[in-house]
Amino acid sequence: MPEPEIRAFEALHGIELPPQYRSFVAEVGDGPAGPAHGLLPLITPRPEADDDWAVDDEWARDRLPGRLASPFPPAEPATGRLGADADTLTRGTLTLAEEGCGMYVRLVLNGPHAGEVWSLDPDWGGFTPLDRDFHSWYTRWLTALPQASQG
Repeated sequence: MPEPEIRAFEALHGIELPPQYRSFVAEVGDGPAGPAHGLLPLITPRPEADDDWAVDDEWARDRLPGRLASPFPPAEPATGRLGADADTLTRGTLTLAEEGCGMYVRLVLNGPHAGEVWSLDPDWGGFTPLDRDFHSWYTRWLTALPQASQG
């Protein structure tokens, strides 16, 4: 993704993307293959966004004015059923991927946890840290992929 588009997104939302994610988007792409059901695009909705999937609502909610720049509220992980609290807890985070069944992977954008990747499972698992940074999370997925046969 071109640097001017990334800067425009950051300016529009009053944020600075964590460096590892920012360089990934700039050098690899906006929404390429990735963990779970693949990485969500940063700027443009998924081509299938008009199919009325919950992930598209989550993507759009992230882009509401001020939401990404809001302080990340949790001082510590929230375990168990979250219910309506999930919306409040995820302020200051960006949805990276959707895992299915209402579960999401989110990147913390500000505060002491900035750059960390957290797992959101509002019905059962809560909102908890998944990896210390984007690079670790993405690399773990890459190394778990089956290796292509050689020969």
